[in-house]
Amino acid sequence: MTLALTLGMQIGVRRTLWMMAGELVAVGLVATAAVVGVAAIMLRYPEMFVLMKIGGGLYLFYLGVQLWRSQGNMAVQMDAKPRDVSPRALMLQGFVTAIANPKGWAFFIALLPPFIDPDHALLPQMTVLLSLILLIEWLCLMGYALGGRTLSRVLRNSENVALMNRTAGLLMLGVAVWLVVS
Repeated sequence: MTLALTLGMQIGVRRTLWMMAGELVAVGLVATAAVVGVAAIMLRYPEMFVLMKIGGGLYLFYLGVQLWRSQGNMAVQMDAKPRDVSPRALMLQGFVTAIANPKGWAFFIALLPPFIDPDHALLPQMTVLLSLILLIEWLCLMGYALGGRTLSRVLRNSENVALMNRTAGLLMLGVAVWLVVS
């Protein structure tokens, strides 16, 4: 999301769509791998599912605390000049960013298992999950890219970024607690 926001500010929404295409392909691969891997583990080792759920919740709790404690060090540098980047390079940047993001893997491994019903066929469930994930991801990326210009003034101030990080951290802590106790 930060990449979409930054590119939306620097090169515009239309060119940022190339990065989004690469990212959506990678998110689809990560989500599919997480669902298939988690489903296989869940069917063979139900106890492992409980441990993964608790581990995922603890990891999300850790991320929430880290966001809460950050001091606005993600403030965007707006004086950087837009680079002339090819569509292929933008797609590759989006793909690598999403596929190499350990938080994305942990998020999918932590959040997708409750939505898998072992009593039903995996393929229809995966199709619905993947479609929803990609639609939501695209909508969020578009929102960040479109809001980039407006938010550029707000994000120049690190105190505003710290407040935004604390809010996101608090929400992540809530999801983590819900995941562990559910």
